[in-house]
Amino acid sequence: MSHKKAVSIGLIFGLFVSLLSLGLGCFTRRANADSTEARPYFTEPAISPDRSEIAFSSGGDIWTAPASGGEARLLISHPATESRPLYSPDGKRLAFISTRTGGGDIYVLTLATGELKRITYDDGLDQLDAWSRDGKWLYFSSTSRDISVMNDLLRVGAEGGTPMQVSADRYANEFFSAPSPDGNTIAFTARGISSGQWWRKGHSHIDESEVWLRHSDSAGSYERITEGGAKEMWPMWKADGRTIFYVSDRSGAQNIWTKPLSGSARQVTKFKDGRVLWPNISYDGRSIVFEHDFGIWLLDTDSGQAKQVSITRRGAPAGPGVEHLTFTNQIQEAALAPDGKKVAFVVHGEVFAASAKDGGDAARITHTEAPELEVAWSPDSRKLVYVSTRSGSANIYLYDFTSNSETRLTSTESSDALPVFAPDGKSIAFERSGRELRVFDVESKQERLLATGYLGRPPLNASRPFAWSPDSRWLAYITLGNKSFRNIQVVAAAGGESRQISFLANSFSDSVSWSPDGTYILFDTNQRTEDGQIARVDLIEHTPKFREDQFRDLFKEESPRPPNRRAPAENPREAVPEAPRVNDQSADQKKSAGKPVEIVFEDIRRRLSELPVGIDANSQSISPDGKWLVMIASAAGQSNLYVYSLDELSRERPVARQLTSTPGLKRDAQFSPDSKEVYYLEQGRISVVSLEARNPRPLAVSAEMDVDFNSEKIQAFQQAWSYLRDGFFDEKFNGVDWKAVRAEYAPLIAGAATPDEMRRLLSLMVGELNASHLGVNAPFGGNQPSTGRLGLRFDRDEYEKNGCLRMSEVIPLSPAAVEKIKVGEYLLAVDGTGITARTNLDELLDHKIGKRTVVTIAASADGANKREAIVRPVNLATEKGLLYRAWVEERRAYVLKASGGRLGYVHIPDMSAASLSQLYVDLDAENQACDGVVVDVRNNTGGFVNAYALDVLSRKHYLTMTVRGLPAAPARPMLGQRALEAPTILVTNQHSLSDAEDFSEGYRSMKLGKVVGEPTAGWIIYTSNVQLIDGSGFRLPFVRITTAAGEDMELHPRPVDVPVQRPIGESYTGRDIQLDTAVAELLKVVGRETKTRAAGQR
Repeated sequence: MSHKKAVSIGLIFGLFVSLLSLGLGCFTRRANADSTEARPYFTEPAISPDRSEIAFSSGGDIWTAPASGGEARLLISHPATESRPLYSPDGKRLAFISTRTGGGDIYVLTLATGELKRITYDDGLDQLDAWSRDGKWLYFSSTSRDISVMNDLLRVGAEGGTPMQVSADRYANEFFSAPSPDGNTIAFTARGISSGQWWRKGHSHIDESEVWLRHSDSAGSYERITEGGAKEMWPMWKADGRTIFYVSDRSGAQNIWTKPLSGSARQVTKFKDGRVLWPNISYDGRSIVFEHDFGIWLLDTDSGQAKQVSITRRGAPAGPGVEHLTFTNQIQEAALAPDGKKVAFVVHGEVFAASAKDGGDAARITHTEAPELEVAWSPDSRKLVYVSTRSGSANIYLYDFTSNSETRLTSTESSDALPVFAPDGKSIAFERSGRELRVFDVESKQERLLATGYLGRPPLNASRPFAWSPDSRWLAYITLGNKSFRNIQVVAAAGGESRQISFLANSFSDSVSWSPDGTYILFDTNQRTEDGQIARVDLIEHTPKFREDQFRDLFKEESPRPPNRRAPAENPREAVPEAPRVNDQSADQKKSAGKPVEIVFEDIRRRLSELPVGIDANSQSISPDGKWLVMIASAAGQSNLYVYSLDELSRERPVARQLTSTPGLKRDAQFSPDSKEVYYLEQGRISVVSLEARNPRPLAVSAEMDVDFNSEKIQAFQQAWSYLRDGFFDEKFNGVDWKAVRAEYAPLIAGAATPDEMRRLLSLMVGELNASHLGVNAPFGGNQPSTGRLGLRFDRDEYEKNGCLRMSEVIPLSPAAVEKIKVGEYLLAVDGTGITARTNLDELLDHKIGKRTVVTIAASADGANKREAIVRPVNLATEKGLLYRAWVEERRAYVLKASGGRLGYVHIPDMSAASLSQLYVDLDAENQACDGVVVDVRNNTGGFVNAYALDVLSRKHYLTMTVRGLPAAPARPMLGQRALEAPTILVTNQHSLSDAEDFSEGYRSMKLGKVVGEPTAGWIIYTSNVQLIDGSGFRLPFVRITTAAGEDMELHPRPVDVPVQRPIGESYTGRDIQLDTAVAELLKVVGRETKTRAAGQR
């Protein structure tokens, strides 16, 4: 391309940017004219003490309506989400949850005056459960004091104060508490995860829960009052304190049940379908209100008659409406133009373009309600192709900057994805439905099928799963083959048979690149938990290049130059300038095409090699000059850019050089045309880094648009529904009519007033499938942890009676433990603010994470001999981690003592790579020296490393190695392989889920030992997280798991050999009955093996 031509294109683009910025900046996402009629959603009702009024949540606000039905009035309105209203016993106050200050804090509103008081200051959700009958206390459940995601029961003064634990059975889930009318007993729900996935419809083992009582006697005894084997929750007391109502699915559908404490349970409501959610009983016990089928129902507890309360809203929720937003980050993908002067990117589902040199205000390219994605440039840098779902399915569109016009290229009800121009600009390759590789001819507007295979369906496809050859005559693509191994195939662009060119037994690959000279192909490849590699396939036999040849080339005769066909001007001043080319594309095409690409398929399997990059490479791209490879690789938990030399004539030894050293997630790395810089995305921002200077700089771009939530929520709904339609692991949707579900939820989504309400309804929608690994989450980067943690727990009686914080537990290695703060001492002040009965310690530690904090400590409440300690509070995740490790050490000591020093112990909290590494640490010399080891996967939340953990336990001793003068040792560990080579026993429970169940199945099928405890969750599908147009996270389970015998593991818990159920409250007794049983069973085995070995030695 001539310099003059490049300048003219730059001017055209600059003018185009200006015109779009002026003329198209006012476009707004508008709701469809034919959108479904909206239906409001009413949830979490509460009935007033006199039973005349109902408070409920709708549109993220609190409303009140007559209990007999009628017009609802707006009571509490805020842009944040307000939920779970509960009347005080005297009817003068209303407690509720609000996200206005975090993840969900408790507030109290005085109804007569409008005074609003914040009660809790935690980072996470404080799930409001009930008032005490005297109005002094608010009961709630929270995961902030226990390990992992387990809830404890707490209460806090209705006028304020520090929350205290009411029931805190360690590493057990306790939630939905209800104090008895006399205040002496707490009814609550225990076991299962229905506290988090209350929205799931249908029965599953992991959601089975029970109603328990905790008595306030001296022993703090626990009592189970429901049978188990069903989802039973939300206990509610009748006024006499002798009868409890609760929700149960024991009859097959959720209904209200009742049970005298000393009698049998009885079903009250008679629903055959639907969900009964968030019930609340009047203080006299005569009425219960609850949510059913998205509306509010009222139950007369005496007659057992339930009826829907007809409610209409009067007032406007404080929803987001239309917002004018300016995006400087949150960019989802970016593409640098081949001329290096422009960059296109996608933000919030729209395509923008800006200067690649200066950034600045971006021109908006698309103006649709539906999301656009997967943007790519034409070789002449004048056109963009991208995917849009505006027609109801994913199709490919082209935007021409020269004419400022858009053209739809494909029209299919299937899903098209990943359009990429051929280097000659004549064709566009793309995927269809994850099974077809197709080519669209730009001139004829016709498309043709090139190849079929398992290419990966959006949104779970690879980032760059195919690549054009530089002569535009071939396509290389990643496909899934035997045993789910991913390898590379090539196919001629003109059509013909596909040929496989790599044959690796690896399961993961994300990108493929064709070298600029056409002689080889690179792709990333790896197995999970192993470092990613870059594989090279030479398409012809590779002839090495030598620097010595460069010197010898200096002595070769130069070829004579072709004669100048233009006669020189007699007078140079009269020379006629060369006429500018109207279109120089053909010249560029010839340059890029070069000689035709040659592929020698014979022995191509032997021409694969792995580049010695020495890092965990995740994706790769080759520079235009063919001399460099840029990789995104992971090290020390961070993703960064590295370059590796592909130049055989370079004097430097090829080694991966790090270009960036920042913690943000990176993607879309691509070279500038001169191969001197790399453009990439990091944390939603475009950055540029020079290969020479290695000093990244931001490319500051700004994209403006109006976002209409009422339109966007429809698109998010369509995305979520379609993702499951196309990708859910069971094509029969577990027997659910998925189209009917869409029709049922469309009016509700249309009526959603806030993003939180939309996500709540999407959760209910996916809950219809009665499947695991589903869910919807708010966009990442919202409320960040701010409340500091000291690693302390306090004596509830001392605080509630005297207003003094007396330490009842100091978590080992916590900030308090490091400063030698001990159990029994008193916390008097934080940074000079004294502790009283109305002081909330969480408030005092707000925004103190990692900061110097002075705490005042004394041996007695009167402050005698007080001292100051300087601590550095940690965040919640750190404190939870310390609490977990303390629990593990206690279990390890417990097993060692119970077995008389013969057995070791390990616990695996999840099946992540980090937990696998911790397993290697925990199977230390002391555990290895034991006769056997108890392997505990209770409460294991899954992951993917079950096979690696099983390897450690299943490997058998077969060789002994002896170094002269040293004791003999097993060969495996001496050769560097992890192996226990000792008898084991496995402990599981209801919360052993997902990959922990794969582990349990493998342990049983390989007959490694007995399994003790409770059956696992029956919650196992492999899933992935995708993103909706508004940034919401959406889980998409897409891989079915079956046993070797073909049994579906979803909804089928893994059984145990020795059933033992752990009673709630056991941690207070110092016992662990499941470990006791495991120890006894394993001692039988090691006793037999000891006798066998002794007999063999004789």
